[in-house]
Amino acid sequence: MVRISTRPGSNVGVGALKCIPKAQSMGARAIVALADFILPISCASCGRVLDPGERGIVCGRCWSRLRLLPFPRCARCGHPSDEQRCRWCHNLPAYVRAARSVCWATVATGQRIVHALKYEGWWRVADGAAERMARLDWPQDALDERSALVPVPLAASRLRERGYNQSECLARALGALWRIPVRADVLIRSRATQTQTRLTPDERVRNVHGAFEATAAAGKELRGAHVVLVDDVVTTAATMNACAGALHEAGIRIISYVTFGRAPAIGDRL
Repeated sequence: MVRISTRPGSNVGVGALKCIPKAQSMGARAIVALADFILPISCASCGRVLDPGERGIVCGRCWSRLRLLPFPRCARCGHPSDEQRCRWCHNLPAYVRAARSVCWATVATGQRIVHALKYEGWWRVADGAAERMARLDWPQDALDERSALVPVPLAASRLRERGYNQSECLARALGALWRIPVRADVLIRSRATQTQTRLTPDERVRNVHGAFEATAAAGKELRGAHVVLVDDVVTTAATMNACAGALHEAGIRIISYVTFGRAPAIGDRL
């Protein structure tokens, strides 16, 4: 008998223990430890039972099979580019300093890992994903200036349905590795939006226009700062741009983006 991954919408098993800010309760940790002892964990991506000594809930084979964004990459947006002029940078506002992603997220293993994190209740996938996000290279000024991580917020209805915000789980795991604070209190989603998955680029922009607002804390405590927005996947950057616009209007000087996955554009080398 093994512990299998939860189905979409389910809160069974480890997925029921939500991504709690800062620390889990003693009881939640005890439940996880007991479950790990009694039932071996199956990989949240491929379903294979994890080998002894493997950490997390995604097996080493799946992590090794990620399709990383190939080189050469644009120094600003991190997108694969062998041209003098990057084809992806035009998606970003001028006040976005840099953007980075680990892997292609719409193919093979990357897609399965994101799906487990986002839809199957496996918030602990965020730990392994954040380890790989932490290794990404950045312009030196971005490394020196970044003062906080800001997760892309979910609508209240979706947060109730899912039980956690996968972007906040990533941000908290990454913040612990980078040793910078996570500010989930400076940005809110002011209205629910439809999923961006099947929308065209223009429809994506319209869908999220005005959907985010900066809180008073953004202007008071982060004015003039350089913050890093965190999300699971970026496609056209419409959602992250809408978030960045709200933060910039509140007085935040520079924003960078970091995601685990990125969707390829037409013509990209996979």
